[in-house]
Amino acid sequence: MLLGQLNAAASPLSQEQVQKLQGLVAELNPIQQAWVSGYLAANANSAALGAPISGAQANGDSAALTILYGSQTGNAKGVATKMKEQAESRGLAVKLVSMSDYKPTALKKEKFLTVVVSTYGEGEPPEDGETLHEFLATKKAPKLDDVKIAIIGLGDSSYEFFCQTAKDFEERLNKLGAQTIYQRADLDVDYEDEAATWIAGALDAFEPDLKAQQDAAGGQALAMPFGSPTTASSQYTKQNPFEAELLTVQKITGRDSTKDVRHVEISLEGSDITYTPGDSLGVYFLNDDVLVDEVLTLTQIDAASIVKVGDEELSVRGALIEKLELTQSYPGFVEKYATATGTPELLKLVEDKAAMRAYIEPRQIFDVIRQNPAKIDAQTLVDCLRKLQARLYSIASSQAEVEDEVHLTLGLVEFDAFDSEHLGGCSGYLTRRAEEGCKVKVFSEHNDNFRLPTNDDTPVIMVGPGTGIAPFRAFLQERDAREAQGKNWLFFGNPHFTQDFLYQVEIQGYLKSGLLNKVDVAFSRDQAEKVYVQDKLRSNSKDVFEWLEAGAHFYICGDANRMAKDVHSALVDIIKENTGKSDEDAEQYLKDLRSANRYQKDVY
Repeated sequence: MLLGQLNAAASPLSQEQVQKLQGLVAELNPIQQAWVSGYLAANANSAALGAPISGAQANGDSAALTILYGSQTGNAKGVATKMKEQAESRGLAVKLVSMSDYKPTALKKEKFLTVVVSTYGEGEPPEDGETLHEFLATKKAPKLDDVKIAIIGLGDSSYEFFCQTAKDFEERLNKLGAQTIYQRADLDVDYEDEAATWIAGALDAFEPDLKAQQDAAGGQALAMPFGSPTTASSQYTKQNPFEAELLTVQKITGRDSTKDVRHVEISLEGSDITYTPGDSLGVYFLNDDVLVDEVLTLTQIDAASIVKVGDEELSVRGALIEKLELTQSYPGFVEKYATATGTPELLKLVEDKAAMRAYIEPRQIFDVIRQNPAKIDAQTLVDCLRKLQARLYSIASSQAEVEDEVHLTLGLVEFDAFDSEHLGGCSGYLTRRAEEGCKVKVFSEHNDNFRLPTNDDTPVIMVGPGTGIAPFRAFLQERDAREAQGKNWLFFGNPHFTQDFLYQVEIQGYLKSGLLNKVDVAFSRDQAEKVYVQDKLRSNSKDVFEWLEAGAHFYICGDANRMAKDVHSALVDIIKENTGKSDEDAEQYLKDLRSANRYQKDVY
């Protein structure tokens, strides 16, 4: 029987277990599926024969290191996975668990715990970590006097609440009695080397007690038959991107639009990169060579000077164009540059965090150097800068439709400051400088927290104003290819109908074919009173609630700070209006949806 045909009557699994199994199998190639089949068969045979369980299991997993991760874009999951692999290589029993799959009440059974968590927005936890983060602050949280912990946070120091979620977790766990046995690390966007060092140090701290308990229980690390399973992943990664051909960059907003939005098509031919609707594409870019040359002039550096970036030696000009961050400002650069140049005005900012935030907010790194020119050694300048990070974009296509291509919906970041035009790093490169046919370095970033329902009969509601339409274009292509019978409802918004209706022809085509059952559009500037997607949701209150009660999955993509919060508030109002629930009970309704993976966000 195919997994897609499993149902409660035909399967001994619960519906939730079926969905998890379907999600796993979808990510595996035939060889990996065969491995899993063999592992499950061997495991079932061992259980049937009354095979002894390992000491770690017999001891209630007390001799296992639990690694909990909360990940918004996949970075924290990657660090957690590396820690698991290194722990296993030392012979340690280990459990790797997403916070979204972890029952908070299980905390009282833990003895050794690592938390790997990212922070996004205004110091907020990632979606999959919200429930556990909240639970630890309640009276229901258990005493953890015998628990040893180590915390590592990932964040971006250009934001005010840098690694706040990691700080919250450590503070709350410590208040419950847990003992920190290795110093917390708060890592910036260029985190790989520091993460590797921290993992080794944390495992050194855990290992003696872990091995002592394993030995006392007569157990060893949990063994997997047939060798360790491999994850279905590409050879091309963030560290080893694929050089793809840029096929198309087409403007899809009107001549008089206030926005410049491009439809981008990239060829993945010759790679093994696969993606699922809901995933993101990481794109590396080149800094503007004209601005790089200006920086070299202002700092009196010879463009041919050889510098080191990590283990690589190259010209300083090449490093500034290809390897180093020159657009996104962050306090670390200002501090290092101020110290290296002895600039009094910048040195004052180092002592005042609020003033530093106000200073970097309107400035790119180019501006800091332009406004504070000084002679500096080439390697010193390189050491002031952090490595260039790929930009992540929600994928706007399904491989079932476009095969060996990947599509993006990209808004150009542009603003005027200090009497000059400023462009975003990657958006400026792709829309202004890169030519069709050139090579761009890319990799796919999986997002298991933003997925279509495994059951094709399930209805979905998609809220994606502006470039937030991107993943829903992928969703619709996928459901069309799968001939899914579930109903589809799209909410889209932008300033003007005539200038900003992204993918209008495609959307109208899906309406005509019946794939899209409903479309509600909010063009905010086309009438005296501004209308947004949250207003359209409220005006459809009864129908939205009926869809939710019928099992619909609800998705939001776009701006995290305003739109997503406004849509959430609209949902709370819709639930209250149709049920008479209180604010607290309406919020719980949405938490229950989120726990069931029926309320998902891809926000930035």
